[in-house]
Amino acid sequence: MRHKILVVEDDHALRDVLLRGLRDEDFDTVPAPDGASALRLAGDDIAAAVLDVGLPDADGRDVCQALRANGFLSPVIFLTAHHRLTDRLSGFSAGGDDYLPKPFHLAELAARLRAAVKRAATLPAATAGDLLLDAVRHSVNVRGTQVDLTPTEFRLLAALMTGAGGVVRRRELLRAGWPEGAQVSDNTLDQYLTRLRRKLREADSDLTITTARGIGHRLS
Repeated sequence: MRHKILVVEDDHALRDVLLRGLRDEDFDTVPAPDGASALRLAGDDIAAAVLDVGLPDADGRDVCQALRANGFLSPVIFLTAHHRLTDRLSGFSAGGDDYLPKPFHLAELAARLRAAVKRAATLPAATAGDLLLDAVRHSVNVRGTQVDLTPTEFRLLAALMTGAGGVVRRRELLRAGWPEGAQVSDNTLDQYLTRLRRKLREADSDLTITTARGIGHRLS
């Protein structure tokens, strides 16, 4: 099966390279030169999006947030010329799944896309206490109340819920939340867990995320 990839890049030459290269890697591609086009073209048939941060009409991170608000659940991989940790963190916070700095090898982008698409296709359904995970909507249901989650928050909560109340090691949460090779700091994981705790608390769930110091975290 050839997955369809939305390629959002304003540089015409680079966009053509990406389109040709991804087709050679057995992907179908949909080109978009700007954020407005991306929002228009991001349908349910798109398996993943490659999104340039520096677009002419909007910051790519704002575009990603708009995509998520519109219900786009597929993985988003950011492309950027910036290499700072703060840039990567802001991309994850905007709802991105991965972050690839320019220049990059097309083979690495293709590998990250395959991993992201596979990960999205195998997200588990799970229940724990008063929580029901909705794999279609990337949300959790707390006694009838739907709580929207970012894709990364969803994957982390799924890992904790399938841990059946046991401690899930931090390295396992990192593997669950981000693709292999992603440069993710412990602080980034802590930020996501803090947001998950807040969302569960605001939904009045009986469960929360606790820390087993030096080991990992559990849902209890």
